[in-house]
Amino acid sequence: MTNQSDVSTAESVDWDAEAAGFDDEPDHGLRDPVVRAAWARRLLDWLPQRPGDLLDLGCGTGSLSLLAAETGHRVTGVDLSPRMIARAREKLAGRDAVFLLGDAAAPPVGERRFDVVLVRHVLWALPDPEHALRHWRDLLRPGGRLVLVEGVWGTVSPVGIPADRLTGLLAPLTAHARVERLSGDAELWGRAVEDERYAVIASVDRAG
Repeated sequence: MTNQSDVSTAESVDWDAEAAGFDDEPDHGLRDPVVRAAWARRLLDWLPQRPGDLLDLGCGTGSLSLLAAETGHRVTGVDLSPRMIARAREKLAGRDAVFLLGDAAAPPVGERRFDVVLVRHVLWALPDPEHALRHWRDLLRPGGRLVLVEGVWGTVSPVGIPADRLTGLLAPLTAHARVERLSGDAELWGRAVEDERYAVIASVDRAG
């Protein structure tokens, strides 16, 4: 939900307070058509071509949820911030989308299963990433996929999760995982970046 460069812990951020200005960041609000198009192209590649059920964890104000819904996916978004959820509901009004207040590590979706679990800038902030990944894997239908956008941010006190650590955690859980390096794509961020940014797309043979 965040890519701020010098945040030491996610718990230190009041996400309700951040909601009003959250979309001001180019890669959050996707208001710049160039940035929006760059994320839309990536999602077309990362998500299944056939529309399915997509779970967007730590969805923030719903910008990626909207892109997914625009290509036909049925979206369920989850976020801890009531104000973020309210903005996401406004943004996707009239779409096939529902937004739930809850913890990304233990989303309140009951026995539902999904074709895609999409998570951007959330895993690094969780106290037990391995447990979260296992739970997210178990929320997938057979043949489903995890789409995880992560990185390592900051220069003074870097925070995040390196790609090699994440792929190591995924190795016993998924059938195949590929890494796409995103740092060199300035259009995604609205500016050039030098820190580590990447996506991992991991497929599973079966859930459970």
